Amino acid sequence: MRNRSFRLHDGKRGAALAVRVTPRASKNEIVEVLSDGTVKVHITAPPVEDKANQALLKFLAGVLDVPASRLDIVAGATGRDKLISVIDLDAVTVHKRIVEHIG
Repeated sequence: MRNRSFRLHDGKRGAALAVRVTPRASKNEIVEVLSDGTVKVHITAPPVEDKANQALLKFLAGVLDVPASRLDIVAGATGRDKLISVIDLDAVTVHKRIVEHIG
């Protein structure tokens, strides 16, 4: 019997972004990156009827220069702390673009 090497994957590649959202802010902005790597983001939209989540994804798509369809909230959709999947963008590029937009 021959040993064959193979790799399992789900067909998607990219980065995961931990975000802490403050809704109903005066403007959409990236405030800071916390010591644990969480990105603090202020969003003007209220946290009702998924408006803040949609505004967050649209804002981050602009910051990261990717279509909003490449972003997905994979955890924390109903809370302030969220995990966002960024498809087809590596973590180094995501970090660089986030840092460029702080404050």
